[in-house]
Amino acid sequence: MTIDRALTGVVQRAMAPLWISGLRSPEPVAALAALGLEGRQPYFAARAAPLGAVPAPVVVSTFFNFSPAAVAPAIPSAWAVASPTDILAAQLAGMNEALPAAFAGLDASLVPEAAALARSAAEAACEHPEGRPLFSAYAALEWPDDAHLVLWHAHYLLREFRGDGHIAALTAEGITGIEAHIVHIAAVPDLGPMYRPSRGWTDAQWDDAIDALRARGWLAQAGDLALTPAGNEWRMAIEDRTDELAVPAYDAIGTDGCTRLAEHGAVISAALIASGRAMVMPAVRP
Repeated sequence: MTIDRALTGVVQRAMAPLWISGLRSPEPVAALAALGLEGRQPYFAARAAPLGAVPAPVVVSTFFNFSPAAVAPAIPSAWAVASPTDILAAQLAGMNEALPAAFAGLDASLVPEAAALARSAAEAACEHPEGRPLFSAYAALEWPDDAHLVLWHAHYLLREFRGDGHIAALTAEGITGIEAHIVHIAAVPDLGPMYRPSRGWTDAQWDDAIDALRARGWLAQAGDLALTPAGNEWRMAIEDRTDELAVPAYDAIGTDGCTRLAEHGAVISAALIASGRAMVMPAVRP
């Protein structure tokens, strides 16, 4: 029996701070800096490294909502500083320090159980690589041995599996990266101050994309960014389709496994946030 598609989003949101910890934890940040990476290089290079030393257009296409101008200062220059293999090894070494420190106060059985559930789902996802380039690159990496790193790797796989599906759903609707970015900010305004500057779009590009979305009837015609009822209906349909496309992974652990993983994820995320290695993200669903 197939699980309720909404469960896939519930699990992903519960576990989201685990991925964010790779960006905020001092240990992986220091490990990547020690390689000589600087500026935006650590973010773009660490996330793209499983693809190999790819050119900037590949990163633009697989990351989807970053402008070419945001990627250009980091890729391909990062590959002249450190190889993708060394970047992945440094990030993993940093997480091998960060996660045990954050999880020190948790019940000893919690992380191994969460890791086993997440791995089962991730391995099921690996049976469905079609149309998921970034996920497939991660799927080709070797699994680590320690439970906290298994959890880290499994969650990364599941995140990119979902992310590639999300991009497929948006692309099928004829939505560009900047348009998707604007819709997301209109739905979750708290993300605007953090997200808009990091994506590198010019004011002119931003205004043109807003005009295109208003022409579709998805954004209010004046004032601050706000979705119309039609825009919100479309957005939720995309979220539902994204949930549905992630079902092949989570079906492997069933409803009970998804519920359990979400419960463990909430505890794990709270520990990461309390340690300062992650942050609370605004809800993407009402």
